[in-house]
Amino acid sequence: MVIEIILYVIHPFYRFVGKDMMTDLRYPMKDNTVPVWAVPMYAVLLPIVVFNIFYIRRRNVYDLHHSILGLLFAVLITAVLTDSIKNAVGRPRPDFFWRCFPDGKDVYDLWGNVVCHGKDSEIREGHKSFPSGHTSWSFAGLGFLSLYLSGKIQAFDCRGHISKLCIVFLPLLVASLVGVSRVDDYWHHWQDVFAGGFLGLVVATICYLQFFAPPYNTEGWSPYAHFQALEELRTNSQQPPLRDVEAVRNNNNLMLKSLGHNLNSPPLLQDVDVESGRP
Repeated sequence: MVIEIILYVIHPFYRFVGKDMMTDLRYPMKDNTVPVWAVPMYAVLLPIVVFNIFYIRRRNVYDLHHSILGLLFAVLITAVLTDSIKNAVGRPRPDFFWRCFPDGKDVYDLWGNVVCHGKDSEIREGHKSFPSGHTSWSFAGLGFLSLYLSGKIQAFDCRGHISKLCIVFLPLLVASLVGVSRVDDYWHHWQDVFAGGFLGLVVATICYLQFFAPPYNTEGWSPYAHFQALEELRTNSQQPPLRDVEAVRNNNNLMLKSLGHNLNSPPLLQDVDVESGRP
């Protein structure tokens, strides 16, 4: 989060923008169809609400903890990668002309580069086109939710339930529509949206697989930690208390001594596996 704040505050790379490049940068300035404050609502809070619904039904604290942790990993890592690339590339937005020259009078220096006289904040934001932050955040959060739902409802159980696929693709459809809105609002080029969606979905998949098995796996409905806890519980329930094992071994040693066997001789009763009964 600290890195993300720093990346948001610093200036991006101010790329050379010549007069002949303004053809694709003269689109009108519009407000965001999807405001910035709405992105954390549907990309973070909405998946957490879904996680809590499954927790209320199944009472699996491992699932709740690891799903929220994986979601936050996906969103924050995507945000850092997105803003790092934004600042490094410095690609102008489609409405850059009106950000740079709000009065419509373009001015260029000796080398043909723009001499902007607009607001500094709008000019700085105008150099952050690639990739789309709205799209990458949307695919990171909603993509993680899609993977989570596909594992919970066992969408890939080879039974051919089309309704399950509709549930899986619904979050991805919402994320795609957010990306389309960025092009319609002239805040991004289509390449920015495609790259942002790809980046968010890849990071979401990697973060999901850190905590959950693939959705098509038979154990994809719960996190790794849940099955590890079950295995430890099963092992502890089958293993006799330590003092009982030591008592059996001491009795075996006494028997060997009474029979005249040397304890340093090849294994006999003293090396019998007490739990399995096998040498």
